[in-house]
Amino acid sequence: MTSFIRNRIRELRAAENMTQQDLADLIHVTRQTVNAIELDKYSPSLEVAFRIAQVFEVPLDRVFQYAAPPKRRK
Repeated sequence: MTSFIRNRIRELRAAENMTQQDLADLIHVTRQTVNAIELDKYSPSLEVAFRIAQVFEVPLDRVFQYAAPPKRRK
């Protein structure tokens, strides 16, 4: 199954000179979880998504974007 949720976490971290471990500590998950979210291999819970947005002091939709799957032709 393809994920249609994309994120800008790596970009936001770079702007703050923050490591994956730094972010993981702030949002109470493992570094591996942050890595999986950044690589679009894992979609975080809504609570974790809000924590990430709160760390960067940006709206949730600036961190995560949903791209609807292409419509099937009949």
